[in-house]
Amino acid sequence: GHAQWRRPRVGSSVAACRGRHGVVRMLILGIETATQQVSVAIGGHEGVLGMFEVSRGRRHAETLTPAIEFLCRQADIEIAEFGAIAVDIGPGLFTGMRVGLAAGKAIAQALRVPMIGISSLDLLAFPLRYTDRTIAAVIDARKGELFYACYRPVPGGVQRVTDPRVSSVDDLVADLMARGQNVVCVGDGALRYREQISAGFHCDFAEQFLSHPSAAPLVQLAHARALREEWVNPWDSQPMYLRAPDAQINWATREAAK
Repeated sequence: GHAQWRRPRVGSSVAACRGRHGVVRMLILGIETATQQVSVAIGGHEGVLGMFEVSRGRRHAETLTPAIEFLCRQADIEIAEFGAIAVDIGPGLFTGMRVGLAAGKAIAQALRVPMIGISSLDLLAFPLRYTDRTIAAVIDARKGELFYACYRPVPGGVQRVTDPRVSSVDDLVADLMARGQNVVCVGDGALRYREQISAGFHCDFAEQFLSHPSAAPLVQLAHARALREEWVNPWDSQPMYLRAPDAQINWATREAAK
């Protein structure tokens, strides 16, 4: 016969979804909306089973739910089969992060399954894990600022070596110069400010198709965390803002002007 599995409930052990041969058979829904791209993927112990991505067009809220429904239909998977929901928690665009996190929480609470939150910077760095250079994951924070963090390749993935931060392009260049290492930059922030970065520090830049976080590495990283039972209750999943939302900044500015 074939290995059987059942969904792990919040607080339950991963052992509850192990098959006869000890293989964890958990399906994970990955939701990524922290930047301009909307990305949804389904994956598990067999890897990524399906993915939907669009980087232009309708807004995140209008695209996400139909994307999830389309992907499940094409992969012949019912929503109720998911054992965990993985979400990109940022940093990134405030509205996009809220859309993805709200949708992930709603699905996780309805299914009574846990959530796994992973940083958008981790998702940018992970596809470059086979390089031998330092990886600078750089997201366009708008208003002339960047979200970024540096990583080094390690067996099986990447390891973050700096805390995620928000700063100017000049601060990023100064940080890279201080490190004095061979660097490859990845992300829409790196591409937008490519000339400015290159003028201050010589480094390489990853291809454009890698410039947005993707739900494919999201489900890969989430599955590894699920094996270690590194998940949270849906209501405990929080976004990584790094700076106050624009509306809050504008309100504070108006109050100061008064």
